[in-house]
Amino acid sequence: MTTAKNDTIALRISKVLADRIISGALEPGSRLGQDHVAEEFGASHVPVREAFRRLESQGLVASEPRRGVRVAGFSLEEVREVAEMRSALEVLALRNAAPHLTKAILDQAEEANRAADRARDVQAWEEANRSFHRTIIAPCGMPRLLKAIDDLHMTSARFLFSGWRAEWEAPTDRDHRTILDALRAGQVEAAASVLARHVQTIGQKRPR
Repeated sequence: MTTAKNDTIALRISKVLADRIISGALEPGSRLGQDHVAEEFGASHVPVREAFRRLESQGLVASEPRRGVRVAGFSLEEVREVAEMRSALEVLALRNAAPHLTKAILDQAEEANRAADRARDVQAWEEANRSFHRTIIAPCGMPRLLKAIDDLHMTSARFLFSGWRAEWEAPTDRDHRTILDALRAGQVEAAASVLARHVQTIGQKRPR
């Protein structure tokens, strides 16, 4: 099997497993057996190991000596750390993206925000929320920065799912509206300030 094909299969496996972990289908402490995963996806152990490495870099699994790979747990301190990191990195990305934000891009972000308001469950809301954030920072043209933010956002999603799995009511996100209004007015630092505070709020939520 070629390296390129292995990478493609590994990415598919990591995305499926990440979705299961984020949604709570795979709970903290659950063991991920290499043989079992390889059999499920009809893959060799090579892409499975690569998928596990991807998940570990995202903080979703932990590799333990003699115990294999297990779904990682998380503490309130980790929630706060991720929030602080996301806040700093997303602000950096927004400042670099701002000169390239067109009306069409901001309209796309506004539609993502409306989709979040219409969401009927936490998964639909999180997808729309992630789309909003990604849309306004993607034009920064810094792929490594965006990759780091994507990984942190995936971890954040897991915290949110944990807190909202039992009770769900779609929030109206006024911060998103304020950020968009500021960007449309060319007030980049005002938008960055609201974004920083907005992302840090996840660090104030205690996972359940």
